Order: sequence, then structure tokens, then C-alpha cells
Amino acid sequence: MFDIGVNLTSSQFSGDIDAVVSRAREAGVLGMLITGTNLEESRAASRLANHYPACWATAGVHPHDASQWQADTAGQLAALAADPRVVAIGECGLDFNRNFSTPAEQERAFSAQLALAAELNLPVFMHCREAHPRFVALLDPWLDKLPAAVLHCFTGTEAEARECLARGLYLGITGWVCDERRGLDLRALLPVIPAKQLLLETDAPWLLPRDMQPKPRSRRNEPAFLGHILRQVAQWRGEDPQWLEQTLDANVQRLFKVRF
Repeated sequence: MFDIGVNLTSSQFSGDIDAVVSRAREAGVLGMLITGTNLEESRAASRLANHYPACWATAGVHPHDASQWQADTAGQLAALAADPRVVAIGECGLDFNRNFSTPAEQERAFSAQLALAAELNLPVFMHCREAHPRFVALLDPWLDKLPAAVLHCFTGTEAEARECLARGLYLGITGWVCDERRGLDLRALLPVIPAKQLLLETDAPWLLPRDMQPKPRSRRNEPAFLGHILRQVAQWRGEDPQWLEQTLDANVQRLFKVRF
């Protein structure tokens, strides 16, 4: 198994990160992609990826942090991306749900990172929440210039999923799908996603699967719980978990050009 979205730079992991990584390995997680969400976090993600075996990182500016985008930000991200352990630009995109940065600031940072990914021939690791029409409008001009693109933590509608899939995007599914309050619509559209465009992630430390039994003592999510998400997704898609695991691992290797 490979977890394509782990926020190992979160302060929630600062006290026991070695144990978290060890538990993930013991649970069968063979590799992890550590998410960079701004320059500081991207530098930290790169350091962690170089410290732990079979870990890689992204380098980017999340829409929440888009107000921090400066004239030299793209150059600093490019310098980070020179590290072989940095295998994607992002997390970047649009989030019109919270608007911690203005829509204009988000669009500027997103477009700049799409251009950077195209220049560096790296995949983009993207975020979209309540911004689908504008998201695809900004993304479309770059699709034929990018080697690959993944929309992580997908929680959109079936129509939005189909539009993304038609554009060749990979969709990252998290433990949100295990939430009986908010995840039922996502669960219902799982069969729409071709296996060759599906990826799984925990988005740890957030989005702890609510249907785990026994329930973890802590509300903190961990990459060790990826296997639970895999088994649930396989069940809801009517697929063999081992076959799905092998298919998703092949997707990761094809998308990020990593071996684990």
C-alpha cells in the first residue's frame, strides 16, 4: 500500500513521528507521500522524505496559504523540486469554502504552480473544495502540458468526478468515504472511478475513518489506518482487496515515478 497524502509535518506528529512511521510500516504501508502546503512545510516535507525510507514529498502552496505567494515563491519551489525526493508540485488549487486567502490570490497561486509543474515536467497534487467550475477552467489550458495530475481528497459530486476523470485526472479517496454522516454520496460514486485512476490516502492526521472497530483511542488519523480504507473501498467497489492494492500501487508508480 502507498499513502498518497500524509501531513507528517503536522505538529500532531511532532512527539512520536518515528513511532507513527513504524506503525505504518508494520501495517503494510510500503510508501508515503508527504504533503507540502507552503514553503516552510514543503521544506520540512522534503527533509522528512530524505530521512525516512520509501517516503517522498510534494512542494507547493495550498490555497489557504495563497496570500503568501510572492514573486520569488515559484523559484523557491523549483529549488525544492530539484530534490529527487520531491515528486510533485502542490498541494495547490482552490478552496472557496473557507477563503482563508481571497479567490483572486488562490487563482494566482494555482495558475503559477500549474505553470511551474509544466516547466519542470512534474505532476500536480491538487485541492478543490466548492470551486469546481473555476478549478477546471484554470486547469484545462495546462492539461496537455502536464505529465499527470491528481485531485487529492476528492469529496465532490458524481458529475464533478466524471468531469475530472474525463480529463485524465487521478482521484484520491480518503477516510471521508467511511463517514456515515458526510461520506455516503462519495461512497455511492466509488464505482464511477476506473481503478487505473484511483488512489487512496489517509490525509493524516485528519479524517480519521469513523467506522473503525475498535475505535482508536485518539481522534488523530495515522497512515497505519490506510489498510482499513483500502478494505472498505474494495468492498464498496466489489473488488478483491489484494487486486485493488496491487492496482493502486501500480498507479502510484506510474504517476509519481517512484519505486517502493
